[in-house]
Amino acid sequence: MTRFVLVHGAFAGGWCWEPLAAELRRRGHTVSAPDLPGSGADTTPLPDVTLDAYAERVCSVLAESPDEAVLVGHSMGGVVITQTAARCPERIARLVYVAAFLPRDEQSLVGLTDLPEGAGDGVQANITVSGEPPVADMSAEACRGVFYGTTSAERTEWALERQGRQPVLPFVTPVSLGGGVDDIPRSYVVCTEDRAIPPALQRRMIADNPCTDVLELPADHSPYLSATTELADFLEH
Repeated sequence: MTRFVLVHGAFAGGWCWEPLAAELRRRGHTVSAPDLPGSGADTTPLPDVTLDAYAERVCSVLAESPDEAVLVGHSMGGVVITQTAARCPERIARLVYVAAFLPRDEQSLVGLTDLPEGAGDGVQANITVSGEPPVADMSAEACRGVFYGTTSAERTEWALERQGRQPVLPFVTPVSLGGGVDDIPRSYVVCTEDRAIPPALQRRMIADNPCTDVLELPADHSPYLSATTELADFLEH
């Protein structure tokens, strides 16, 4: 039995992992899928939604059990689990990046999208930002193409009904890492049909941060919905 902690990406909440969490539990594993501050059902005020707050939340979830966890991050969640690993590395058995941003020290999510391989990022091309502190929105129509290109219509509509707005500050905040992060085994799931994080950028991040296991999955940006069984197989191997 393995303990999994699943960390969602932007515009989402812990809800997005429900099909995958159910599959992993069916196989005998334990699963936590928290809402990050300001996401899902969490009511943290927008000015308090920071990358530090995200990492603090995940460390607190990891501390709920003495067992080490496989920490899984999707999309923006890759930045979150990387920063978390710098805070509480002793609680993490493995880091798994699922179509996720994988930063080096002092890199931010936006900084990664600015790399040449980030050309064609469908999120940056379709979000609108407003307010103070700034918050990003993305239309349902854009989300269908960018996030759910190979997801069933039923699951796509289920997800769209639950999506929320996304505070921008965690996008632009660089991670601050220590040497211990590189001692934790890393795995990566490249989604070859991804229109949010171009596959070329996913492969560039792997080249810059070598991983022990890499799976190339013919799926969109949301494989927890579009390739649930295949993703579960990889996570438990």
